[in-house]
Amino acid sequence: MTRIVNVHEAKTHLSQLLDRAHAGEEIILAKAGKPYARLLPLEKRQVRKPGLIKGHMGDAFFEPLPAEELQAW
Repeated sequence: MTRIVNVHEAKTHLSQLLDRAHAGEEIILAKAGKPYARLLPLEKRQVRKPGLIKGHMGDAFFEPLPAEELQAW
């Protein structure tokens, strides 16, 4: 459900609007009745798993770059 809230009301009830957005509700902030911004919950971060590329990098990865390659940088 999307709710449109004017700036004055948003200032007065910001804490409640944040709670509602965190619960998944989309809130449109309006200025003089015109939509201005959208308040949405943040997406949950995915947990990083170390070692995902293990075995995909050979020893050559750690060798110094050739002089031509270094000059290109």
